[in-house]
Amino acid sequence: METGKNPRIVDAQVYIPMLQSVMEEGKVVPLIITGSSMTPFLAPGRDRIFLKKAEGPLKRGDMAFFRRSNGQYVFHRVRRVQGDQYYFLGDAQTEIEGPVPRSAIFALAVQVERKGELLTPDSFWWKFFRDVWPLLRPVRRPICRLYAALTARRRSGSSTHHRGGTP
Repeated sequence: METGKNPRIVDAQVYIPMLQSVMEEGKVVPLIITGSSMTPFLAPGRDRIFLKKAEGPLKRGDMAFFRRSNGQYVFHRVRRVQGDQYYFLGDAQTEIEGPVPRSAIFALAVQVERKGELLTPDSFWWKFFRDVWPLLRPVRRPICRLYAALTARRRSGSSTHHRGGTP
């Protein structure tokens, strides 16, 4: 989804409250991923999330934005729900964060743009990272290291070409 404009980096403490006011009007707002806690599903600088106001209870697997008690904004996946308390886990993380009160959660992802492709909750990769990836939590770190190594190798074009003879 090309807009023809270069994105600007803006302080989250200023920008997020503006997004919240737009979401209050019932609009869906896009936001470029800047952190790496949701890799490998979402990559910083490459992917975007489309957010709407979080209304009602959330369920396990939902990707939501919340504000920590220290004021920091966080976008992670709901791992567990206990009453009105939520526990979150980033896709690149192994430690569950919580409890987070429902009142601290203000936005829900309804769509993402991953590698230039728009994905919704019924898409394969969305379902994979919602349903299968959490089961791999004990082995996430080695998987993420392998993924990072493979993507770095692909970007650097490290494949070698030989002209005849033995490689």
